[in-house]
Amino acid sequence: MAQARMAARQRGEEQTRARILGVAAEWFGAHGYAATSIRDIAREVGVTVGAIYVHFPSKDRLLVAVYEEGVRRIGEAVDAVPATVPPWERLEAAARAHLDALFDNAGFARVIVRVIPTDVPEAAKDLRRLRHGYEARFRRLVDALDVAPGFDRTLLRLQLIGALNATQAWYKQGGGGADTKSIASQFVAALRTGAASGKGRRG
Repeated sequence: MAQARMAARQRGEEQTRARILGVAAEWFGAHGYAATSIRDIAREVGVTVGAIYVHFPSKDRLLVAVYEEGVRRIGEAVDAVPATVPPWERLEAAARAHLDALFDNAGFARVIVRVIPTDVPEAAKDLRRLRHGYEARFRRLVDALDVAPGFDRTLLRLQLIGALNATQAWYKQGGGGADTKSIASQFVAALRTGAASGKGRRG
């Protein structure tokens, strides 16, 4: 009986933590880090401010947890692309997976795009670590590409990630326009044309 009560309590705490993360992601993403208070999040979740601090010792630690969850979700989507796919096709599939994850996990993804490490100095080190860990996936994908000698792979990677993240400003799911597959295909095709011709070389 005691074990059952303990297990039920643990499940309840895990559910509360998940609700806090979800609401925090929506608020940080919609209003920004500075404009969001712990009180805002607690009110939306339906718990006391103290209950938030039971799970997260400070606002910046809550932000780091939201970032970590967002990176995990998008990273898992990109990692699901089979390694056997040819390099350029794999990059396109990863770009589509990135886009799908952005829109399926809108709140978490919006935080990663909107809140940059320099916005929150007390959490900057952890936010950079999480960002770099995710971007390393695309670094490996770009390193595997066949491009013209001297082509700047770093620029290619940054262009692609920047373009993918910027879609949050204009893309609407189900709006009758381009879908994530066609967007990813066009982005990668444009980069592939430049990489094959040698445009974007260093120097």
